[in-house]
Amino acid sequence: MSRPYRSDIDGLRAIAVLSVLAFHIQFTAFPGGYIGVDVFFVISGYLIGGIILEEIAGRRFSFIGFYERRVRRIFPALAALLLLLSIPAYLLLLPGELKSYGESVLAATFSVSNFYFLIKTGYFASPAYDTPLLHTWSLAIEEQFYIFLPIFLVLLHRFWPKRVALITLAVTLLSFALAVRQVRVAQEDAFFLPWTRAWELLLGTLVAQGLLPVPNAALWRNGAALAGLLMILVPTATYGVNTAFPGLAALPPCAGSALVIAAGRAGDSHVARLLSWRPLTFIGKISYSLYLWHWPVIVFLIMSGLGTSIHQSSPQKIIAVVASFILAILSWRYVETPFRRGSWRPSRARLFRQAAAAATVLAMFGLGAVLTGGLPGRFSPEAVSVARYLDYEQQVKGYFRTGSCFLDSGLAFGRFNAEGCLREDGKRPSDLLLGDSHAAHLWHGLATAFPEVDFLQATSPFCKPFPTQPATAEPYCRKLMRRVFEDFLIHNKIDKLILASAWNEEDLAPLGETLDWARAHGIHAVVIGPIVLYDEVLPRLLFLSLRDKDPGLVGRHRFKLVALDEKLRALATAKGASYISLLEILCQGDDCTTFAAPGIPLQFDIAHLTAEGSVWLAERLRALKALP
Repeated sequence: MSRPYRSDIDGLRAIAVLSVLAFHIQFTAFPGGYIGVDVFFVISGYLIGGIILEEIAGRRFSFIGFYERRVRRIFPALAALLLLLSIPAYLLLLPGELKSYGESVLAATFSVSNFYFLIKTGYFASPAYDTPLLHTWSLAIEEQFYIFLPIFLVLLHRFWPKRVALITLAVTLLSFALAVRQVRVAQEDAFFLPWTRAWELLLGTLVAQGLLPVPNAALWRNGAALAGLLMILVPTATYGVNTAFPGLAALPPCAGSALVIAAGRAGDSHVARLLSWRPLTFIGKISYSLYLWHWPVIVFLIMSGLGTSIHQSSPQKIIAVVASFILAILSWRYVETPFRRGSWRPSRARLFRQAAAAATVLAMFGLGAVLTGGLPGRFSPEAVSVARYLDYEQQVKGYFRTGSCFLDSGLAFGRFNAEGCLREDGKRPSDLLLGDSHAAHLWHGLATAFPEVDFLQATSPFCKPFPTQPATAEPYCRKLMRRVFEDFLIHNKIDKLILASAWNEEDLAPLGETLDWARAHGIHAVVIGPIVLYDEVLPRLLFLSLRDKDPGLVGRHRFKLVALDEKLRALATAKGASYISLLEILCQGDDCTTFAAPGIPLQFDIAHLTAEGSVWLAERLRALKALP
């Protein structure tokens, strides 16, 4: 027996996918559009959980039938995406990127993308816009959930038939509690792990069980639906990348989705009619293919050079959106629909054979890309030498002294090694290097080029070297700066306090207060100005410059920071501090140093120095006698 079609749910799907698209294309009005994925989870839990419950109740449920439907729904469009994307991947991706792409193809094919990208995340991991399959993490969570959901519900109906809803509610609350706790401990884990996301899908299943009743009265039904819609839309406009998410912040959009769905079960409403608007329902029908295609379109537009300004340029945004819709419609019409219904819908046995064949081909491609190191023979040795610096995260941990003197994201303050990082040897002058990663990348070079100085280090990601931290600062940053300003600098005599950070205009006032604090405590401060900054990782820009024989390409992607540099210099001078302009050291007019040595980029991402780059810069400081 087929379930009645609900056009409002397709409209809700449209809201979800358009929110995600707006977020990824960086439409500034929707900084919280990522909550669209959570809306999808609730919808999926309601539809799939409801089907399982109905079939169990009618004694029609079979595991083979259930997984057949999941394969028909998910795998053909995903396999087509992965196969077709391999063409631009081969043409555009650098060896290290193609190797990572091959790994992600394997992860997406076998529904473990969430675990793969959890392992790959980190402060110095490749930027998201170099990762075409990052969005498949959510598909993996859904498929992992649906491995266990039917087993869970079948066992409940077999042994506790009168407590199905109660036990489901208990598991939902447990998963939600885990998510809330995990966000505080390790946000990346909470984002990618299935057991901290399960409550969102289970919430939809609870709605299917009628555990969220909505009164039949039209007034209450309309009120519930409107409240639910607002609980979805408001977070898209008010959340942002700094929102602690998921966890408590995921509750409004998920509960809002549940309210809209539950209100629709009770009857018609103004919101349901709005969501049933034909353009919205059409977008809802193609939402799966649109979700699949939009992110790779954005990534490959950027990597091809056609969309380098995609986040600043309206025409580039329009190109990305139009291309995503065209590919989504083609995928829905010629891949999704035929495999689910139609005259040439394959039989179960043929479907499984086709899926196995496609998975084998994808696995062979993925393994080939991994085992060959990304097919480096496609490019010249010089270009390959530069490109290998795209995969530089492991080297960074050593010379940044990550986990001891540089507290990477997610590390507790207790990991800070005060004995090793703030202990003066008493034989040499002591300088304290304080700040974020833009301070940490200087330590190796300074310690190498100035062996007569004892360089101490207290650094942490996104951590400004100020006594008073903003409300958005991470707890470990607050503790680290308190330790430095309220304890170490009060009770220890140092020769210089070296302040370095990824400076911006908002830092001028608190930096001035910090310099006043240092002068009041008799500490000579040295401010290190901003380093050369690019809108794309430098090794990729250098690679493209070499490949295309375009020496001016790198300069076209460099940010203009001269005005900020001058403001910082004026501030430091007015406060009696020394100032070092890295822009003056690295650049002569529009020509900036990009290599620390032949084949070795000065920086490994958009800003941070390689180990060799750190030494090169420090040796320039010594030669110029720039460090007082």
